[in-house]
Amino acid sequence: MEATRAASLDRPSMHERILGVAKDLQAWSFLPRGARAARTVGRISVSENGRELPIGTGFLVSPRLLLTNHHVFPRIEAARQAFVEFDAQVSVDNTPEPAKRFALDPDTLFVADQDLDYALVMVNPDVSGRPVGETFGWNRLSVQLGKLVLGEPVNIVGHPGGRLKEISIRENSLEVRLDAFLQYQTDTEPGSSGSPVYNDQWEVAALHHGGVPRTDDQGRILRRDGEVWQSGDGDDAVDWISNEGVRISAILKHLASLPLDDTRGRLLAEMGPESGFGDGAAPRPAVTGPAPQREPERRPEPEPEPGPGPGPADAHRVDGPAGTPAGEAAHRPGQPPALGSGTGLPAGPTAFGGDLHLVFVHGRAQQGRDPERLRRYWTAGLNCGLTRAGLPTIEPADVCFPFYGDRLAEALRPSRTAPRSLEELVADPITATAPVPATARTLYEQLIVEAAIRAGMPAARPAPEEAVADVVHQGLSWLAAVTDLDRLAIAAIFADVAAYLDDRQVRDMVLDCVLRTMPRSGRVVLVGHSLGTVVAVDLLTRLDPMADVELLVTVGSPLGMDGVNHRLLVGGSRRLDRVARWFNAWCPTDPVTIGCPLGDDWHGEPVETSVANPAERAHDIEEYLTHPEVAREIGGVLTGRVQLAVG
Repeated sequence: MEATRAASLDRPSMHERILGVAKDLQAWSFLPRGARAARTVGRISVSENGRELPIGTGFLVSPRLLLTNHHVFPRIEAARQAFVEFDAQVSVDNTPEPAKRFALDPDTLFVADQDLDYALVMVNPDVSGRPVGETFGWNRLSVQLGKLVLGEPVNIVGHPGGRLKEISIRENSLEVRLDAFLQYQTDTEPGSSGSPVYNDQWEVAALHHGGVPRTDDQGRILRRDGEVWQSGDGDDAVDWISNEGVRISAILKHLASLPLDDTRGRLLAEMGPESGFGDGAAPRPAVTGPAPQREPERRPEPEPEPGPGPGPADAHRVDGPAGTPAGEAAHRPGQPPALGSGTGLPAGPTAFGGDLHLVFVHGRAQQGRDPERLRRYWTAGLNCGLTRAGLPTIEPADVCFPFYGDRLAEALRPSRTAPRSLEELVADPITATAPVPATARTLYEQLIVEAAIRAGMPAARPAPEEAVADVVHQGLSWLAAVTDLDRLAIAAIFADVAAYLDDRQVRDMVLDCVLRTMPRSGRVVLVGHSLGTVVAVDLLTRLDPMADVELLVTVGSPLGMDGVNHRLLVGGSRRLDRVARWFNAWCPTDPVTIGCPLGDDWHGEPVETSVANPAERAHDIEEYLTHPEVAREIGGVLTGRVQLAVG
């Protein structure tokens, strides 16, 4: 009998399966990132006749600004009587934590709109004058579309019923996406008004504001029994079909349309450039007098389809040195070189004894910059690390610094989209930075999705063509959430990497430019950063046979991604025969190093270490070089304190 059953019944080889439409497994980081986001959420209460009554929820969107609903603060007078409490919650041990109370300052800033049901208000600092967001953090808002796709889960943090903080993360999903509103299935109660609606990357997609009732053909609200609801029936009798939130993009566009004076404009700028404010945002006409509470009631215009924008180098420079403002044109003294010039800085003839050469290979977005100044920045970072490691420092003039920034910009110019406004750049960085050639764009999108999956994003099911853009946007949002780097910077980096790898002519122009400054013989310590690590590995196929690479150092490198290393001139992730020793350093919050450590792809060849760079400078070359473990590798060869095994 048992033998017959075994022969006749087929069984799958796998014992575990994903059940349902969506993959509900999450990376461990989902929990601590959610806890961090939840700290920004506060309970709003008012004082009336000696009593304190909770009236809603709000959340920080800058170091000083709190966002909630218009129906929570319908007038500025209501905000003057209110206060917000943070950490009104239970601890890990399920005991109440002491809440921290802050008064509001609506007379400095109060903006509200009834149609979009939002109110933005200033929060007073603590007793030491420290902005509240510096203690509890704040949510970085973005005008970009596509933070949620239909069917994707939503997560809400708030104070339903005025209780201690609660979360809703089960049995919920986005059902309807309108021009200015999102409708979703999740449980809320009165008091949840003003709560942030998060996606699974803990980005704010909407401001929760109420429920959506079932209606008949005449628009009348229906009860659960199907009859028409009457005012005396009470809210519990309503047949609620979903909840609704106001899209953050609609709120930010409305804010951008308001004429605000300089003081209020500066406060809005603290929300950051992805909000459409902050550095680089177009100035708006200023007005004096009280801040506007709302415009005439209206629904916002439908959001325009995203269009192409300026090239990535004009939008955000990530690979540049510390202390160089984004967009700064730090030209060399005198006339700047023509684009395409093969300018580079060789080392002095007697540097490190004349037989040993230290070569720095920079990354993308360096066009128009001064190679001498870049060489000094790299050297300063390395000297900091050498000092920490107890090794002698070096002189900038002893460093060979091939400069291909202008040549790369010239080569990439035909592949860039036409420049558009900063608002369009921020609204849709994927389209704005995407290379024009179809093959380069496909690789660019593949790199974003691969990096996001490596960073813990659940792999998407095969999607129809029209849903591909949503998957790419979701991937970019995931990377931004994991790394705390803005989407525009991440998109620009991957766009240039894709353009370099896809176009052999671009690659040849860059390599020829670098080779003009490279030493032709002797021992070489080759240090590459970002796209420069890809260039450095490609360079190994073209170096003069008399040059021996004793040490290859890669930092902030994308060489752990299949989409990158499969397109290298060395023929993929294989042993680098020209290199005696390979050292790789990576930062877990650097979006370019998501594929690290490299050992899994490169069969354990590189010696590796992870380092902790500041969140806002996770990809910065100077930060990488200041780590003693990185500088020790370089300095050990320069001082002869490391014996390298060749072979």
